[in-house]
Amino acid sequence: MTSPSSPEAPWPVRTVARKVAEWIGRLGEVWVEGQVAQLSRRGAGTVFLTLRDPAADLSVPVTCARDVADRPGLELAEGARVIVRARPDYYIARGSFSLRATEIRAVGLGELLARIERIRRLLTAEGLFDAARKRPLPFAPAVVGLVTGKDSAAERDVLVTARRRWPAVRFAVHHTLVQGPMAAGSVIEALQRLDRDPEVEVIVIARGGGSVEDLLPFSDEGLVRAIAACRTPVVTAVGHETDTTLVDHAADVRAATPTDAAHRVVPEIGEQSRLVQSLRARARQVLTGRLEQQERWLEGVRSRPVLAAPERMLHGRADDVAALRGRSLRTLTHRVESAERDLEHARARVAALSPAATLERGYAVVQRADGALVRDPAEVGDDERLTVRVAGGRLPVRVAREDGQS
Repeated sequence: MTSPSSPEAPWPVRTVARKVAEWIGRLGEVWVEGQVAQLSRRGAGTVFLTLRDPAADLSVPVTCARDVADRPGLELAEGARVIVRARPDYYIARGSFSLRATEIRAVGLGELLARIERIRRLLTAEGLFDAARKRPLPFAPAVVGLVTGKDSAAERDVLVTARRRWPAVRFAVHHTLVQGPMAAGSVIEALQRLDRDPEVEVIVIARGGGSVEDLLPFSDEGLVRAIAACRTPVVTAVGHETDTTLVDHAADVRAATPTDAAHRVVPEIGEQSRLVQSLRARARQVLTGRLEQQERWLEGVRSRPVLAAPERMLHGRADDVAALRGRSLRTLTHRVESAERDLEHARARVAALSPAATLERGYAVVQRADGALVRDPAEVGDDERLTVRVAGGRLPVRVAREDGQS
C-alpha cells in the first residue's frame, strides 16, 4: 500500500495515474448505451469509434476488434444507437480514458421507442410539457426565425407559403443538420442564437418526414430542454402529420407540416384585408346609424314650440307680467292707504292724549321755580313764586295766603 499523500510527501503523477488505472480496472465489464458519433476502420484489426450520450453532450472513445464491429447482422454506422459490453481502460502514458468493447448490439426500434418514452415521462414529471407554459404566437411577426436543413423541401414550404400569405414577413434562416448524431447539437446552437436575437419574434423548427431513426434527433433530451428554456415562442413542424417527436410536446405550437407552420405564424393578407374592409363597413354603418339617430332627435327638438316659435312664449308671459304688475300695484296701494289710516288714527290718539289738548280745555299746569309740578297746596310756601302754564302761554304768580288759605 502506498502511504497517503501529504504536503510533505506528495504523490508523483505516475502514482496518481496508476491508482486511477487500478480503480477503473476494478470496475470490470459494463453495458453502455449510446450513439455512434464517429467510426473509423483504419487499422487492420482494430475499429475505433466514439460513443456519445446526446442528453449530456458527453462522448468516450471505444476500441474493438474488427470481428466485433463486423459481426453478421450488425450494421454499424455513424448515428446508430448501440449497446456495448466493454471494459473501462485508462491509458497511463496519455492519461486518457476509453472503453474496450467485446460485444456490440444494435438498438432496435422497440428499444428506441422505449428510451424516448422514458425521456418523455421524465420531462413530463418536470413540467416541461405543461399547457400553462405555452405562449401565444405574435400576430404578423416582422421577423421569423427558421431552423431547417439547407435547400430542404421544408425550408421551401415555409418560405414560399409564408411570403405568399404575408409578403412583408422577413426570415432569419439558420441551416443545420437535421439527421445524424450531430443534428441535435446543431439545432440547439441555431435555436439559442435565434433566441438571443431581439428582432426575432417567433422561431420555427422545420424538417420533412422520415423514419423513427431519422427523426431521433428531435426527441433528444437536450434539444427538448433548449426549446423549453427559450424566451421566444417556438413552433415545431417535424415530419409528417402522423409523426410526433418530443420537441412537439415542448414547443408552444405544434404544426402538422412545414406548410402548416407557415399558416400558423403569419396571417393571410387577403383574409386580413377582407376583415379590415368588413370592419370598416361595419364602423361606417354604425356611425351612419348614430348620425341618423341624432339628426332625427335634433329635428324632433327643433319642431317643439319652444324652438319653432320662441316669441309665443313671450306673448303669454307679457300678459302674466301685466297681471302681476296690476296685482302688485293694487296690493301696494292698499298697503299705503291702510298705513295712512293707521297713521291718522295714531295722530288722533296722540292729539287726544296730548297735555296741550288738556290745556285747551281750560286746565293749567303750576310749576315751581325749579320746574317741579305743584300737586298739593301744602307744598308751596308764602310769597313763593310760581309759573302757571295755560293754553295761551305762561304766567308768573306769587303765592299770597289770606285767612289761612293760599
